[in-house]
Amino acid sequence: MERPSWAPEDIDLERPSVARVYDFYLGGSHNFAVDRELGRRVIETFPLLPKTLQENRAFLRRAVRFCVEAGIRQFLDIGSGIPTVGNVHEVAQQVDPTIKVVYVDIDPVAVAHSRAILKGNEYATAIRADFRQPEVILSHPELQRLIDLRQPVALLLVALLHFFPDTEEVQRTIARFRDALASGSYLVISHASADTQPTPLKVAELYARSGTPMAMRTKAEIARFFEGFELVEPGLVLGLDWRLEPEEAVDDNPERHSGYCGVGKKP
Repeated sequence: MERPSWAPEDIDLERPSVARVYDFYLGGSHNFAVDRELGRRVIETFPLLPKTLQENRAFLRRAVRFCVEAGIRQFLDIGSGIPTVGNVHEVAQQVDPTIKVVYVDIDPVAVAHSRAILKGNEYATAIRADFRQPEVILSHPELQRLIDLRQPVALLLVALLHFFPDTEEVQRTIARFRDALASGSYLVISHASADTQPTPLKVAELYARSGTPMAMRTKAEIARFFEGFELVEPGLVLGLDWRLEPEEAVDDNPERHSGYCGVGKKP
């Protein structure tokens, strides 16, 4: 296919990207044919997925507002993806325009568009890095320019960890971030699961065939990622059960509950 003008030269146009497929799910335009092909196959398997992902974004917004109300003024969003409406800096900086946000993603399209959107915003930036290399992220000049690790930070790992099948590696990586964060910091996680229905397992199979393995962990396995953090109420729960705001409609359709969400505080 012809390379779009906004696509960096080092992008493989023949392999789907997690960030770009997610952009397709949310109705974005920065994705390629290969991303849309995988996205359509996944939606055929799990027609409620787009709505589920919208609810995941709603959890992200609620969690960001919770952290801001708790006094957090620094956010590190890893696996941030391609920017969409209601991103972290938009939610947080509505309350305080000086809140600092660092977005991290391994996908060059996600980083390029984040930087374009953030142009002129002196309190937010985007860097390209791999979640599995916390030392690279924490020592990055742009992160060090904005974030003071001596002060509390909200670490956001939203809809990210299920793309890393090695549970022990994920635990070690989170522990390295945890140890670098100040007391009073928060960890925000949402994670896909097949606990409540089998369909997500079929979704994982489709991703695996495209070269992107997934891990549909149980609630108990996801809870282990909060080691060293104290879960805030209501704990690790289905997305629609995490501090739903009054204006948000309650929907008890169990077919949409395919993952868990939680926020933990470092003592």
